[in-house]
Amino acid sequence: MAKLISKSASYDDLSRMPDDVVAELVHGDLFASPRPAFRHARAQGRLFRHLARAFEDGENGPGGWWIVAEPEIRLYGSAVVPDLAGWRLARVPDYPDVNNFDIPPDWLCEVVSPSTERHDRVRKLPFYAGHGVQHAWIVDPQLKMLEVLRLSEGHWLTVATHAGDDVVRAEPFEAIELNLGWLWLE
Repeated sequence: MAKLISKSASYDDLSRMPDDVVAELVHGDLFASPRPAFRHARAQGRLFRHLARAFEDGENGPGGWWIVAEPEIRLYGSAVVPDLAGWRLARVPDYPDVNNFDIPPDWLCEVVSPSTERHDRVRKLPFYAGHGVQHAWIVDPQLKMLEVLRLSEGHWLTVATHAGDDVVRAEPFEAIELNLGWLWLE
């Protein structure tokens, strides 16, 4: 569960958090979540490999993106860690050699679990929308679902929901097929 640690926290408070948690600072509130369980980590890792091959390496896909696992994104006093994020090369042509990003991604993915879903949906998705992230995916390994969201007039619009073993083309990565069954732990 994403636990509220402190209100009116700072980056210094964030940096003092132990390594065995995912710590995030959202509008001054410091939250800590346990490291992901295996089901979550597996879905995240497989999705990262699939997208990075096609969109970063250009292997059986168009390239044109930086795809990053668990980047720390610092924006206007907040620090969040999506499970995956992507920046179009047209907007960020050189990979930043930093330990945190100060440029909102073009796409992000939150792999939810019972302990993080509320935090990801209630706190982080509005934060991302407020900073102009155009695309978001919510992956739920327990329910074996992918929810595809697009920013529209400052709010998230669900453009597709897929489940089980569906083979999908999900924006903004519709140039390739994604077999969802490959993500789930059986």
